Amino acid sequence: MAGRGFGKTRPGAEETFYRAMKNPGWRLAVVAPTNDDLRKVCFEGESGLTSIIPPECYKGGCMAKGYNSTLRQITTSTGSIITGYSSEEPNRLRGPQHHFAWCDELAGWKVGTMQETWDMMLFGLRLGDHVQCIVTTTPKPYPLVKELFGQVGKDFVLTTGSTFDNSANLSKTAIKKLREKYEGTRLGRQELNAELLLDVPGALWTMANIEKNRIKPDDIPGFQRVIIAVDPSGSSGKEGSHSDEVGIVAVGQGYDGRYYVIRDYTCSLGPAGWGRVAVTAYKELQADYIVGEMNFGGAMVEHVISSIDDTVPFRGVTASRGKAVRAQPVASLYEQDRVSHIGDLTRLEDQLYCFTSAAYLGKGSPDRADAAVWGITELMGDTSVIVAGPEGDSLGSYWQGM
Repeated sequence: MAGRGFGKTRPGAEETFYRAMKNPGWRLAVVAPTNDDLRKVCFEGESGLTSIIPPECYKGGCMAKGYNSTLRQITTSTGSIITGYSSEEPNRLRGPQHHFAWCDELAGWKVGTMQETWDMMLFGLRLGDHVQCIVTTTPKPYPLVKELFGQVGKDFVLTTGSTFDNSANLSKTAIKKLREKYEGTRLGRQELNAELLLDVPGALWTMANIEKNRIKPDDIPGFQRVIIAVDPSGSSGKEGSHSDEVGIVAVGQGYDGRYYVIRDYTCSLGPAGWGRVAVTAYKELQADYIVGEMNFGGAMVEHVISSIDDTVPFRGVTASRGKAVRAQPVASLYEQDRVSHIGDLTRLEDQLYCFTSAAYLGKGSPDRADAAVWGITELMGDTSVIVAGPEGDSLGSYWQGM
């Protein structure tokens, strides 16, 4: 259980290859989050199996004979067969038997099938006298991950490490940027230091709920409304400062009645810069209008937008309550499974997880989360601008083609 860039894939691949060569005729499973991950990371990645297996160790002493990408199989010179599986297809693990399994990025497995995939893998892990598996992952507080973590010292041996433990083999520029941007944040503690972070006590948003309702970009429905929400910075607007981030988040309401957080455009730019970002988002997503908070610099937000493009409609909103209180009705929609996040919105979600009914407990300002709350609140409260139309109008067609 280690941070990103620590080097988890390599030991998983090495151990799988070692077992296959040491034990003639073995059957070994490799389970990855998706078929794409299986091919691009576990099998053909820089640290994957085909990168570490010498040509003479394939069937017939030839990679072309020993690796079948269509069947997702590697046959070694010892007659052992390594077969790949996706966590999205747990039923493919029904039937096959294995002596050994490598489960890569367990916390990245599809949430809806995570437990079933793990169970199906265990049911088939029954050959030989002493079956074992190796799990390589960056942690997330899913029930299965917490369950395995609780078995450390009993059924599991745990090895941990941070991204920075492998800094000698990583880009110095990348390490510097990662420290500047994420060190001390919940996201950094999880993704870089590999801490198993549990939900903040009393949090309005939970990881399990957001993951359960997350959808892929190619599963997006037609939208009847789209809004670009802007949460202005409370600082001077100096370019490039992390403290000066302006929250810019696109949200929408589908013809199915559900709410969607579409994309996070948050940036650290001065007024002219973030204004262009907001207007570009408005045009790119064919949004209805831009909404911005009026409590701090509201007139400035409207002025910035109009100075970029005075044809873009703008609506100001004013907060009469504190951030946490304002967030609660939106959080209730999430609890009712009525909100879906589209794709990876990790930094926005990191802020949501730090909201409690009493206060925001995260580091800095929740600019991204505030913008998302503004946008969804606007969608909830104003039905007068709903654009009627059948599924698949110009906006729906645009998204379906993304």
